Amino acid sequence: MRSYFIRRFLFILPTFLGITLVSFVIMHIVPGGPIEQAIRQIRMGGQFGEGGGGSGNFVSSTLTNEAIEQMRKDYGFDQPILIRYGHWLWNILRLDLGTSYVYGDPVWHVIKSRLPVSIYFGVIGFFMTYLVCIPLGVMKAVKHKQLFDTITSILVFVGYATPGFALGIVLLVLFGGGSFWDVFPLGGFVSDNFSDLSFFAKVVDLLHHTILPVICYMISSFATLTILMKNSLLDNLNQDYILTAFSKGLRSRVVVYKHALRNSLIPLATGFGHFLSVILAGSFLIEKVFNIDGMGLLGYTSIIDRDYPVVLGILVISSLLGLIGNIISDICYVLIDPRIEFR
Repeated sequence: MRSYFIRRFLFILPTFLGITLVSFVIMHIVPGGPIEQAIRQIRMGGQFGEGGGGSGNFVSSTLTNEAIEQMRKDYGFDQPILIRYGHWLWNILRLDLGTSYVYGDPVWHVIKSRLPVSIYFGVIGFFMTYLVCIPLGVMKAVKHKQLFDTITSILVFVGYATPGFALGIVLLVLFGGGSFWDVFPLGGFVSDNFSDLSFFAKVVDLLHHTILPVICYMISSFATLTILMKNSLLDNLNQDYILTAFSKGLRSRVVVYKHALRNSLIPLATGFGHFLSVILAGSFLIEKVFNIDGMGLLGYTSIIDRDYPVVLGILVISSLLGLIGNIISDICYVLIDPRIEFR
């Protein structure tokens, strides 16, 4: 068992190199890179003066080959792509993620400013999903083919068919500020006067801005985990050891929650290790709907703006957390069921 996990940790390095190398090459060969965008902005700015439109003063937008070549050197694009990757990888080993092309700040500072929002919504969404799905799946298994199971199945599959961002729009229309039920704010992480509020008022304000986005974060995995929990528990309830427990006269609650539930949690353990990845959790569509400046929106805008250092910085963090999270998922398997052995 120990040798298995040692090998898994050793495989992190080649896997990480493969992920980053492929991503690095793809981003640097696609058209519309930062140099092309800078040239386009210079030329557009040169075509129109302060007056704007066709009536403004025309300014020459000619760029010499020397100027373009100097831009290539400034961005480091005058070297072969593998050399560039080697330099970037060496900086990563020194914990230097580079400098953002768009913001002009170190990449880590750009990412760090979004981390609190992503950690907040990611952790709450992760735990709320399991806190809701596990009890609901257990109840659906216990009341299989009863009215409760039928009604909740309809709700679960309606939620599964509804994208998180679409649900967010509906919730804002129904419950957002200015709607018929003016219950929740239209968006944002906190109110504008958050710093002036008391501690209790800050907690209430934060929760007020949290409920709708968290519901949208949960909806994507809500149905999958609920049905997985139900089916796993049903399979275990039909096993011989459960029938033996019933034949001994044990109460149904003891049989379900003490004997069957633990084994039924094994399939759900695959997601436990991904807890580390919640610091980068977030959908840019959901964040756009609720005007939340988190990691999802940052990654999307960085791709659009060809801000390669920020994109690669997010990739480094997310890939490492994902690889380590997979190993933690295997450890969770062993903790839930000691009979499992990895070779």
